[in-house]
Amino acid sequence: MKTTSKALIILMCIVIAGISIPAFAQDPADNSAKTGFETASDPFPDAIPQEQGRTSATSEQKDYGKDFVSGAEPATITSTLPRFGYEFFRKAAENYTPLQQVPVGADYRVGPGDSFRISIWGLEEGHYTLSVDRDGNLSLPHAGVIGVAGLSFEQARKAIEKAYSRYFTNFEINITMGKLRSITVYVVGNAVNPGAYTISSLSTLVNALLVSGGPGYSGSLRNIQVKRSGRVVSTFDAYELLLHGNNKNDIRLMPGDLIFIPPVGSIAGITGNVKKPAYYELKDGRTRLSDLISMAGGFTNRYFKGRVQVERTMGNQYRSSLENDLENLKNNASKNFVIQNGDLVKIYSVSQKPSKVKVSGAVTQPGSFTVTQNTTRLSDVIRRAGGPLYMASDQVNITRVNITQDGPVTQHIQVSLSKALQGDPSNDLILQLNDYIMVQNIPEWELYNTVAINGEVRYPGTYTIKKGDTLVSVIERAGGYTDHAFLQGAVLKRESVRKSQQKRIIEMTDRLEKELYSKSSSESSSSLSKDDAEIVALETEAKEKFLSKLRSTEATGRVVIRLEEPEILKETIYDLEMEDKDSLYIPRKPRTVDVIGSVLNSSSFIYEPRKTFSHYVNMAGGYSVNADRKRNYIIRADGSAQRISQKGDNPYVQPGDTVVVPEKIQLTSQIRETRDIVDIVYKVAVSAGVAINAFD
Repeated sequence: MKTTSKALIILMCIVIAGISIPAFAQDPADNSAKTGFETASDPFPDAIPQEQGRTSATSEQKDYGKDFVSGAEPATITSTLPRFGYEFFRKAAENYTPLQQVPVGADYRVGPGDSFRISIWGLEEGHYTLSVDRDGNLSLPHAGVIGVAGLSFEQARKAIEKAYSRYFTNFEINITMGKLRSITVYVVGNAVNPGAYTISSLSTLVNALLVSGGPGYSGSLRNIQVKRSGRVVSTFDAYELLLHGNNKNDIRLMPGDLIFIPPVGSIAGITGNVKKPAYYELKDGRTRLSDLISMAGGFTNRYFKGRVQVERTMGNQYRSSLENDLENLKNNASKNFVIQNGDLVKIYSVSQKPSKVKVSGAVTQPGSFTVTQNTTRLSDVIRRAGGPLYMASDQVNITRVNITQDGPVTQHIQVSLSKALQGDPSNDLILQLNDYIMVQNIPEWELYNTVAINGEVRYPGTYTIKKGDTLVSVIERAGGYTDHAFLQGAVLKRESVRKSQQKRIIEMTDRLEKELYSKSSSESSSSLSKDDAEIVALETEAKEKFLSKLRSTEATGRVVIRLEEPEILKETIYDLEMEDKDSLYIPRKPRTVDVIGSVLNSSSFIYEPRKTFSHYVNMAGGYSVNADRKRNYIIRADGSAQRISQKGDNPYVQPGDTVVVPEKIQLTSQIRETRDIVDIVYKVAVSAGVAINAFD
């Protein structure tokens, strides 16, 4: 208990300096289905998942590819890659609009449900919208019935003109297609959404794939078949469209066409310094390394031609790696090998060759600069850095690390900056890689140090100071005190003191934590009953709250001073030399005295001259039942504390003072002791801005 008490004493004394304590605060589905890509550490899983609707690439995949256009190297060589081509159909499926209001080509095949718009003028006039009936016939007013089903639009147009020419002379006729019929086609096999689709009669194979969401990850992009009347009429390779813009086999569909998507073929991946890293479907077993690189958009401008690595499955028994280089790739069959199912090709980036030195200190643009070995001199780099600043000293320090067989040897070199810039060979040294160049400031260089003085001075504000300026000199520059200045309540805050106070708080809190928990551990091990264990648990919880409050304590950096008139203050130890960022606040004369703690009515009372401690306690209604009369204190307006002894001591109270009457601390129970410590430290600190030593 004594050790713990001492730690608490030190902590409380630190808080006396003006520390405030803030209030204590009370207390999926498969990844490929989510992203639209198959992204797994094993790029070729046994079961390729089927999509669950429209998805998008993950942020990881987007980040991976964002720098390829500029040629920047990816962060890592990874097997987490997208499947090329599939995303095209997923994105389009959401925004696809059926073909309707588009011109009809001359080769369009007319069928039941199509409509014609016919306009006739001359000796006869008429405007007609006619539909092809289910038998494929078109009923022409005044010209009879003609069969048009199966004809091209151009053939149907000529047939209509010929029919009217039999009955009319000296006439003009205009024939266009009206509303087009819909056709039903079937998407089957390894599609995202297989089924029957009703589409415009102008639709092609790609249109149907877009409507249905395209092939699933288990389906092929390179061998899509259109079957009509039981035979294959077209085989479509989507890579031709996506990589080369070639839609040669994208035929127009007919009613009842069946689009069959077979299982995906062999797959290989390529990662690293290529423009479109992904997994690609291979075709016909003839894809070579150069072909795969071309499919991936070629190399970035940072690829390393001295190395390529291929991960390959050997006989379905194990995976191994093959390595070679990329020199003269297309003309070397051993290097330009045939890619196999499951291969993962890794294209590496060029390495960064050390070629820089670092410049810091008093130059316009410090940083890293490229140098040429055995050529670049110190003056060259200083000029590239914008030259020295006006506060630069003539001394330049160069730190150099020399490599020896016994290990690195660090060398420090000092040269003259002015002589180096003049080209003196003994100072304008040739630089080596990784040299560190420090252009020093002139001694004791600080552009501006400032202090703030506010409150009851004639000219409050922020003032610059030089080395050796004292508190009196700043007060005099601020015009001296006003008539209302309360010198005893002056508050001087200093950053260096704040850091020191905060460090002591942390150290004492850590020490107290070890002592408290060490004691709790021993008590817990000796607890024999359930009640004892509960008491120990409550005690531990209380200690945790106590320590949390202490850790949240923030030091203010207040220095206790006693101000006098400038001419008197000059002769005292309180005429401190000012430091950068010091702040001095001189309050207006107060007219009250605060009484807090274990009194009947904690409050602020009007100051009465020559009244003592006991007078103000009586003004507050006297001591409460729990008051500890042996440990009374007065917190003076300047931040210092005065303890009231029990031998008839009854000092006078000054304006701005705080009278503190602590509560009794019960030491009979460990849990009560801890609770009382928390309560007293916290209440006193928040109320008065300070904490009082609760122990002798």
